[in-house]
Amino acid sequence: MEKEQLQQLEYLIEEGYGSPTELANILDLGVEMLFYVEEDTFSRREIQQVASAIKGIVWVLRGCTPF
Repeated sequence: MEKEQLQQLEYLIEEGYGSPTELANILDLGVEMLFYVEEDTFSRREIQQVASAIKGIVWVLRGCTPF
């Protein structure tokens, strides 16, 4: 990973999620969702949070700016 990508990832974590722990919690929830996706198991907002977190990390890894 290049230095710029690391800086973007740090920015994404701090500005988007407040801390690495909060981002980790959201991503962990995403893993749980993949195992237990059934109607009414997770709120639409929870699923959107996870999707946004994953999309942000993908953008950084591809060298794009997420914000």
